[in-house]
Amino acid sequence: MMMVKKLCCFQYFALSSLLLAVLVSSKHHGNSANDLVDIINKNRTGQKLPQLSNSRGLGCIALQYAKECMGNCSSSKSVNCHPSEDDFTEIFAPNCGVELPTFGTISGFILGCQPKYLEPLEAFSNVLVHDKRTLSLLKNKTHTEVGVGIIKAHKHKGPYLWCILFSSSQRNTTFVLDNLGEGIKQKKGCYSGTSFPCSRAHRDEGLFSNKIGIMVLLCVFIFFQESLLKLL
Repeated sequence: MMMVKKLCCFQYFALSSLLLAVLVSSKHHGNSANDLVDIINKNRTGQKLPQLSNSRGLGCIALQYAKECMGNCSSSKSVNCHPSEDDFTEIFAPNCGVELPTFGTISGFILGCQPKYLEPLEAFSNVLVHDKRTLSLLKNKTHTEVGVGIIKAHKHKGPYLWCILFSSSQRNTTFVLDNLGEGIKQKKGCYSGTSFPCSRAHRDEGLFSNKIGIMVLLCVFIFFQESLLKLL
């Protein structure tokens, strides 16, 4: 009887450990949009330029911009998409909960797309800042704030879109979100300036991996349970 109890305890311990391992391994670590802001600022300081403030409101607007352009990713990894100025104040800002009196000046943007997800540094070098125009935007001395949005165009298939927005407004006084800075919760993609983790900008694949892992572990548990009953 004591042996049976020990075996049962071992089974439950093993199952719990494996479940924990699956959950930890598939957990979304960090925010790729924030990582891109860090890379942008490191490149600016390397050129002896001031760092840019990571604006949450501008980041959310960058996400709206990327959403608007989801169907415009070309085979050359460029995005041919030019929303009107009215879209920013009449659609993008309200979708984020940006207080319209605080809408500042957007001084530049960079858009890029890729069929598959890329880590932030690779996306920065290969998709976003890869020519004279984008490099010039990155080094612009008039920029004060930056916001990054990342989104996956389709649930189970790419492409991925990255959007960087720059602002030349006074730091930390523009693109203010209502609801004490919370704004409106975004259900898809991720943006900079938040502490919410959104690894790879698509939660569905992580959840899918979790389900597969849990199903496999349950099958293993049932197998061991049946083996134990046969021994008894």
